Amino acid sequence: MAKTKKPVQKEYVYSDPIPQSITETLESNYMPYAMSVIVSRAIPEIDGLKPSHRKLLYTMYGMGLMRGRQKSANIVGATMKLNPHGEGAIYETMVRLTRGYEAMPHPFINSKGNFGKYYSRDMAYAASRYTEAGLAPICHELFDDIDKQTVDFVPNYDNSTTEPTLLPVTFPTILTTPNQGIAVGMASNICSFNLGEVCDTVIEYLKNPDHNFAITMPAPDFSTGGQILMDSSRIDEIYRTGRGSIKIRAKYTVDEKSGCITVTEIPYTTTIEAIIDKIVDLVKTGKLKEISDIKDMSDLKGLKIRIELKRASDPYRIMSKLFKMTPLEDTFGCNFNILIGSTPRVLSLREIIDEWLAFRTECIKRRTYYSCGKAREKLHLLLGLKTILLDIDKAVNIVRQTEHDDEVIPNLMIGFGIDETQAEYIANIRLRHLNREYILKRLEEIDELEKEISELETILADRKKQHRLIIEDLKRIKKQYPCERKSELVYDSDEEIVIEQDHIEDYPVTLFLSEQGYFKKITPQSLRMSSVQKYKDGDKLLYSTQSSNINELIFFTDKQCAYKTRVSEFEDTKASALGDFVPAKLSMEPDENVVGMAQTQDYSGYMLFFFENGRAAKIPLAAYKTQTNRRRLINAYCDKFRLVKAVFVDQDCEMLLLASNGKALIINTALIPEKSTKNSQGVIAFAQKGKNTVTQVTTAEQYGIKNTDYYRTKSLPAVGHFLRDTDLEQPMQQNLFE
Repeated sequence: MAKTKKPVQKEYVYSDPIPQSITETLESNYMPYAMSVIVSRAIPEIDGLKPSHRKLLYTMYGMGLMRGRQKSANIVGATMKLNPHGEGAIYETMVRLTRGYEAMPHPFINSKGNFGKYYSRDMAYAASRYTEAGLAPICHELFDDIDKQTVDFVPNYDNSTTEPTLLPVTFPTILTTPNQGIAVGMASNICSFNLGEVCDTVIEYLKNPDHNFAITMPAPDFSTGGQILMDSSRIDEIYRTGRGSIKIRAKYTVDEKSGCITVTEIPYTTTIEAIIDKIVDLVKTGKLKEISDIKDMSDLKGLKIRIELKRASDPYRIMSKLFKMTPLEDTFGCNFNILIGSTPRVLSLREIIDEWLAFRTECIKRRTYYSCGKAREKLHLLLGLKTILLDIDKAVNIVRQTEHDDEVIPNLMIGFGIDETQAEYIANIRLRHLNREYILKRLEEIDELEKEISELETILADRKKQHRLIIEDLKRIKKQYPCERKSELVYDSDEEIVIEQDHIEDYPVTLFLSEQGYFKKITPQSLRMSSVQKYKDGDKLLYSTQSSNINELIFFTDKQCAYKTRVSEFEDTKASALGDFVPAKLSMEPDENVVGMAQTQDYSGYMLFFFENGRAAKIPLAAYKTQTNRRRLINAYCDKFRLVKAVFVDQDCEMLLLASNGKALIINTALIPEKSTKNSQGVIAFAQKGKNTVTQVTTAEQYGIKNTDYYRTKSLPAVGHFLRDTDLEQPMQQNLFE
């Protein structure tokens, strides 16, 4: 037998890889990928579109889908010529832009078939072979004059065709189209605004560069509706910096007969299933015992979540709990990150509008330049035609007497002194058009063209006329595509929060409020152990009173606001502690300070407001009572004068007023008439002359005045008396109002 040869084992020599620093690796490998994601995928540009959106819409425009519809599968296949990222990704992009999906307040695609719902996780869209799509009428504003060189075109990925780098949008789609994208190292999250409000804002901004955007565009407008809890400071921050957050709350109705709650609109940031799952978890854990059942009853008419309650349950109190514990109240985080010249930038609202105006102005100039060039070309041809008007027979003879076809143009140029373009135009005129009527009609166009060219040149040179054209477009768009606001605005003064009263223990407490806004709730036992109050350096007692743990509290601030809460919302503390800082506890503005406090159980008594100019206002505490407790009340007292003291009294008493000129006045608060309006200016109590002002308000006993009759008045206004040293004595007790 022949011996078989064993296979020869090959020896492989492994060499060590070339060493490379981590920075070089990132620059050569990771940075190109990161820039591709940022520039070509995730971040929208000034026309409000990402590249995938733009490629899809331009493909549909090229397919003639401004009218009619086609199967989605055909559209997806055609888009592959511009966007090679796969049919699934293209179809998902289409779904988001459709009217049926309801993700956009102003959708770009009219859809037929099942495209799912943005607000539902389980309502999936049908396959592309079952659905149809076409461009919505508003897309006329996306492609207006795109064939007039208004934007640049670049080759597609395989150089087989071209595509626009941007679309020449006639309104700020960047502000009306919601966009969310996550790139490498950065993200973008742009909320949508109402189209009419955006148009009004840009128009007013062009007329007045100092226009306050919050007047014409108070807040975003989401396609899912809901309620936006207005906070002026948050809105201002978003408009000023391009970053911030907005609170959105669901809208609901209550069936008074059955007590069932029906949720009809939810925040843009959540889904039906997420809400139901969270409520079910809370019921299972025993945190929501009042709910007996919850059903998703959404249908073709829209979203509907039905919450059934047990007997004797308060639906409004349940909704207050649900807002706090479920996504029925959520936050939308804004991040206005936009590509400007292939560079990502976080822009303020003013900067976004400035960039869009610059882009739109450039589109108008390019369109005007293109139209002007076409008009000049036509004028040039007609001027050549004008030269043969005097002798049409000569032109005919030149053509007839020319032996060779290629000599016709040169002979016409020589015979009439025209250039080649004009001669070509004249030579191509049909024989039937050589009559005088046709030529005279063409010559009448010369004056019109000269006038048109003059107007176009004026537009190119005048920025105001360019802005006037933008304003005309925006007015037309607002009228042509009306859209009512979907998200309701709820201001702080209207925001009602139901405070839980279940299981609140009733026991006596003593309340202390310092001048710097520190609040203490101390039980009698703790107060007996130590009554020496601790304060920060420079701080002292402003107000102290006996109360109950179930009583309500009203804190008055130097911003003319009243914040309502309950004594039970604060923890028991000791005299040796600083207490709770009220501005932080009640989420007041950074520069807002507490100037007074009232505690009540039945809203009896009065609030007395004493002002620097000697005026005094007496407001019944019942004026601050609401059907349900609100967190914040605005216009709590007059803002026209500087406040000296805000005092709560349960019955009329005598007050001592001291002026800067050394005068004193004692008045009985019964002399001050009641005013039903909270921000009433009141009446003049202590008449002041010149630069004199009221500096202090207290009581005669606390200040230590012996001869009170000398300073007491029986009518208002009064001028008081100069305070005599002989009438003063050492105060017998601590001044509870200082």
